[in-house]
Amino acid sequence: MSHGGIDSSSKEKVMALEVYKVGKTFRSDTGTSVKALRDVNLLVRQGELVTLVGATGCGKTTLLNLIAGLDTPDEGYLRLGQDLRFGGNIAHVFQHYTLFPWRTAISNVSFGLQMRGVRRTERLCRAAALLAKVGLKGFENAYPHELSGGMRQRAAIAQALAIEPKLLLMDEPFGAVDDSTRTELQQMLTDLWQENQTTIIFVTHNIDEAIVLGSKVIVFSERPGKIACEFKIELPRPRDRMNNEFTKLFIQIRTMLSGQLD
Repeated sequence: MSHGGIDSSSKEKVMALEVYKVGKTFRSDTGTSVKALRDVNLLVRQGELVTLVGATGCGKTTLLNLIAGLDTPDEGYLRLGQDLRFGGNIAHVFQHYTLFPWRTAISNVSFGLQMRGVRRTERLCRAAALLAKVGLKGFENAYPHELSGGMRQRAAIAQALAIEPKLLLMDEPFGAVDDSTRTELQQMLTDLWQENQTTIIFVTHNIDEAIVLGSKVIVFSERPGKIACEFKIELPRPRDRMNNEFTKLFIQIRTMLSGQLD
């Protein structure tokens, strides 16, 4: 376990993202200001699956938006690794599905490839392979309204992976599904990550999910969000929720966040 802050001696060529002393304040039309982030320091290496856990409204999504380039920090800086600086793709998966309702599953998954000028035969082949990989073989021609919530989220993940991102940002993507489906999606994501070694930053307010998925868990304080602690998770995969070490980690994080989580 280590606390917030970046040890400059640990920076390596495999760095995917550096966040240094980042702050963000939002101002309303009436002049009211809300400081969402303060002095956030984070180092993510290529191939890590990093989970960010904290109470609702603590700034996790704000940080993800800054990383995605959807907003800019007021203080500090974010620096992308070499692969991302020189054309590496960043993909984003949200809690609420981003599928086009008028397109079939395979058409949704292949959309990003179409925008990049990939030939139709190739993009459909790649999309079909991804749908099979996320457990949707046979549903290629189904429309989003014909799929369950879990199936739509599988398709959304396949859609994000289609562009072969170097960095995948996930904002509570499993928050709207039932517990059984959530467990299935967690295992699916773990399997895909182990196969592809895509760098993933995953936002959640579910401690159990953060430990199940993360190679390290970043714990946020209440607003203004700041990294309170960092846990390196070395438990074997698939993670056993009944394992004593898993339980100890859960209690440690729960204690840190006591009174913050919904």
